[in-house]
Amino acid sequence: MLQQETPGDFVFATGESHSVREFLEEAFSYLDLDWREYVEIARRYFRPLEVEDLRGDASRARERLGWRPRVTFKELVRLMVDADLKAILEVRQRHDVIQKMAQSAGIEAAQEPRKREIP
Repeated sequence: MLQQETPGDFVFATGESHSVREFLEEAFSYLDLDWREYVEIARRYFRPLEVEDLRGDASRARERLGWRPRVTFKELVRLMVDADLKAILEVRQRHDVIQKMAQSAGIEAAQEPRKREIP
């Protein structure tokens, strides 16, 4: 991309369209979970009806750069879940270390935050 004679804007996309529900199904099934047990739907966050189809067009990148997607939707979802799990584990490890330090210093641990209701 940086070796092009003239600069340009490029879209990198699969050209596929997937719903949030499809994403949830793939992400949660990867962990052997049912997304309906963990996700609450708030209708006020739905997209306006005039948005019928959102799909990236990577034809310019394909034509000028020879770029093609190499990761499927399923692989992308799994990469994202793996990255989130890794980040959560790292935060949890830091939390555990801080909690042990606080206990050693005689400081009471803070209460776990309460779950918020989504209107």
